[in-house]
Amino acid sequence: MSSLRILVGVKRVVDSAVKVRVNSAQSGVETANVKHSMNPFDEIAVEEALRLREKHGKDVVKEIVALSCGPAKAQETLRTALAMGADRAIHVKTDEELEPLTVAKLFDKVVRSEKPDLVILGKQAIDDDANQTGQMLAGLLNWPQATFASKVDINGGVLEVVRESALPAVVITDMRLYEPRYASLPNIMKAKKKPLKALSPADLQVEIKSRLQTLKVTEPPKRQGGKIVASVDELLDKLRNEAKFLGKCNALSEALNKCLAQEFEVRRKQQLKEARARRAHYEAKWKQMDEEDRLHAEFEQAQQARKQQG
Repeated sequence: MSSLRILVGVKRVVDSAVKVRVNSAQSGVETANVKHSMNPFDEIAVEEALRLREKHGKDVVKEIVALSCGPAKAQETLRTALAMGADRAIHVKTDEELEPLTVAKLFDKVVRSEKPDLVILGKQAIDDDANQTGQMLAGLLNWPQATFASKVDINGGVLEVVRESALPAVVITDMRLYEPRYASLPNIMKAKKKPLKALSPADLQVEIKSRLQTLKVTEPPKRQGGKIVASVDELLDKLRNEAKFLGKCNALSEALNKCLAQEFEVRRKQQLKEARARRAHYEAKWKQMDEEDRLHAEFEQAQQARKQQG
C-alpha cells in the first residue's frame, strides 16, 4: 500500500459545556465572551486519523493535515489538533458566516490543492447540527462517501467503514467511533512550532454567498414541573388520562424512552464535564509555560545588556 495523506476538518464552536443563550437581536445565540473549543465530532475525526497512523505506521499514513475555515481564533482549534498529533494545519481565514455548501466548496479547493487520499470529518457541528458538509464535499469531489462511521480501517488500499469504499474517499465520524485523546503538555508546546498555513476564500477562488436567512431565534418554552407517583399503575393512569395518551402501551413506551434519553444525557454531560476539566488543566499549564518563556527571554536580554555595558 502506498503512503496516504489524511485531511481532517475541524471547526471552532461554542463549548458543549456552555449553556447557550439567544442574543438580544434574536438572530442567533450569544457568542461574545463565551468559551469555544473544537467541535466534539471533529475531535473524534482527528482521533481516527491518529489511530490509523498508529495502527499502520508512518510508512502507510504519511501525513495528517488539519483544516479549519473561520475567524482568526480558529487557529486555537487548529493548534489543539496539532497538539493531539496532526503534522500541520491550514486555516482559511474569514469573518463571514459560513454555510455548509460554502465550507464544502472551500474544502474542495484545498483538497484539490493538497491532494490527500482520505478526508475525515465529524458528522455534524454542534452549533448548527446541519450534517451536510461531508456529503456535499464528496459530491463536489465525485468521491465515495461513508457516513456515521463507527469503525474505520484501511486494508490493502481499500477503506473499510462497516461498508467498503474505494480510496480516495470522504469519511464522516460518529460519536461512537472513539473517545478522542487529550493533548499532553509536551505536545502542546510542540504544536506551537508546527506549520499552520493561512488562506482566504479569495485565494481558493470561492465566493461566500449566503443562501439561508435566519428570521428569528427564540428560547424554547419553559419546562413544567414534574410529578412524583407512587406506583406504575398511577403512572399509567396519569399518562393515559392527564397526558391524554390514547393507549397504555404507547404511553409506557414514551415514558421509558424519555427515561433512557435523560439517563444518556446525564452521563454525556458528566463525561463532557470531566473532559473539560482536564482540558482546562492543560490550558493553565500552557499559560504557565508561556509566562516562564517570557521571563527567561527577559533574563537573557538583561544578561546580554550587562555584557555589552561591561
